[in-house]
Amino acid sequence: MKIPSKHIENVVEQLSSLPGIGKRTALRLALNLLNRSKEEVSTFAHSFLEMKQYVQKCSGCGNVSDTPVCSICSNPSRDHSTVCVVEDIRDILAIEATESYKGVYHVLGAIISPMDGIGPNDLNIDPLIEKAASGNVNEIIFALSATMEGDTTNYYLFKKINSFPVQITSLSRGVAIGSELQYADELTLGRSILNRQPFKIQG
Repeated sequence: MKIPSKHIENVVEQLSSLPGIGKRTALRLALNLLNRSKEEVSTFAHSFLEMKQYVQKCSGCGNVSDTPVCSICSNPSRDHSTVCVVEDIRDILAIEATESYKGVYHVLGAIISPMDGIGPNDLNIDPLIEKAASGNVNEIIFALSATMEGDTTNYYLFKKINSFPVQITSLSRGVAIGSELQYADELTLGRSILNRQPFKIQG
């Protein structure tokens, strides 16, 4: 695909570097931006710069936030003795949409995936161990995707925190095996949270 402008080509290259965006889609987006006013494009570009400048990780759970502590961790009506372990913010958004969970979260940032070169040291695990050992947490819920990588991560976390006086549970298998949590429908996910079960090592 030969583009007759190096400037448009540069934009296409940048857009197509995003996950799920191919060259054709990137070109369509670039041409859409080209047809917008300078003010619109400036606002569009500035939003990315502001995101990079101001968005930070919550010191309590690792969620993204505009403040040092996110709105969930700073909410006194949330049950801080119940911690739901998730992979990233997309899972938090999915669970919050169900309105079925009133505890707080712990974001790992990834799941163990040797094929992708991601090991335990790449995950946000140490703070979770500290929470389990603190005596302030009654229950830790494993809410990772029902995939081989998710199950491997669950098993690793279980081994790390099983010795502490905390109940360890996982979502019921209403979330289909092999599916990612963020794609589960709200009703199914909500029921999986409410019907969570004690975590057991399979096999």
